[in-house]
Amino acid sequence: MTILTQPIPIAMTVAGSDSGGGAGIQADLRTFAFHQVHGTSAITCITAQNTLGVSRVDALPPEAVAAQIKAIVEDIGVQATKTGMLLNQQIIRAVIDSARTFHLSHLVVDPVMVSRTGAQLIADEAIALLRAELIPLATLLTPNRYEAQILSGREIHSLDDMQQAAEQIFHLGAPVLVKGGGLSGELRGVDVFFDGDRLEILKTRAIETSDTHGTGCTLAAAIAANLALGKERFEAVKAAKTYVTRALEYSLRIGRGQGPVGHFFPLIER
Repeated sequence: MTILTQPIPIAMTVAGSDSGGGAGIQADLRTFAFHQVHGTSAITCITAQNTLGVSRVDALPPEAVAAQIKAIVEDIGVQATKTGMLLNQQIIRAVIDSARTFHLSHLVVDPVMVSRTGAQLIADEAIALLRAELIPLATLLTPNRYEAQILSGREIHSLDDMQQAAEQIFHLGAPVLVKGGGLSGELRGVDVFFDGDRLEILKTRAIETSDTHGTGCTLAAAIAANLALGKERFEAVKAAKTYVTRALEYSLRIGRGQGPVGHFFPLIER
């Protein structure tokens, strides 16, 4: 029997459950495991969904979300935290209070407000709270194109738009990675990182696949995992983008709709 003598990095995901297994906490935990980081979770909501879409969403009580975070932090400890679907104002408040109470470090906020198709997912009041109080606590914010438009107040159609949006969003209180996954042409696969000093354009090769479910969750979780492993913020972002690109290469053709990325691609390769 092998006994591990080195401490195992711990990451926590605070997000919704995806019954189809492609996004949310299911994707996050698989991503943590790939990086040899122990994954813990605080579930915010339960979705009934598959590759064709979401048919139902049930929010957990905010007290239950806070209790899950408390149970993890007080016993196991956490080196990095990733937030995903927080769904409503009450749950966002519970996460903000927990983050402050337990001084959660290396907090990666995936501001799940708008889908990749542009549909708003949470109420305006919840967006206002996320913007005013959760974002300033973040180590990194990872908005998609539409979320970046809301947070920056500008339309995004070009690389210059992405750069200017990143600079404006930074003034909300957190370094940012504006994701271009929803864009087409030359901007496909291009992200813009800005931390107040460093503006970087990250581009990976575009993968031709329609099975991209969970890409945003996976990227944010991979960044959190790399932060838990001790990587510096920008290095964690680069490593996470490389991981997501490989996972897209081995995306899963399951169901009758949009399949998920292949989080466990080394096993598929074998």
